[in-house]
Amino acid sequence: MAIQPIDVVYTAVATAENGRDGRVATDDGKLDVVVNPPKEQGGNGAGTNPEQLFAAGYSACFQGALGVVARKEGADISGSTVTAEVGIGKTPEGGFGLTVALKGHIPSVDEATAKDLLEKAHQVCPYSNATRGNIEVTLHVV
Repeated sequence: MAIQPIDVVYTAVATAENGRDGRVATDDGKLDVVVNPPKEQGGNGAGTNPEQLFAAGYSACFQGALGVVARKEGADISGSTVTAEVGIGKTPEGGFGLTVALKGHIPSVDEATAKDLLEKAHQVCPYSNATRGNIEVTLHVV
């Protein structure tokens, strides 16, 4: 699969100190958080962690893509939510990998329509495009 050229209109900049047990901040100061490994990974769980930050970004981006698709399809997605569950674990090769479950709740449409909208949003969302073929991403209507 060839890398598609992109006309960049915005670049986010964040800097981490001390990796998974430190601090992450954006250059504009709008995000400045302590990061710590969760208790499940031997940390104290006092701060957020990269997987939570990824889940927050992915769910917000996917919700935006869902809105783009809904407008194009003429679908009502009022009251909808998208929840991203990001899992981390060891790969068979000894490294680490991620999984993502995207759970869309669209109360104003039937289940088949909701599934179709989620699948179309998955083709539009930049996070989905970045992760496609790299990690397991599953879509669920809830």
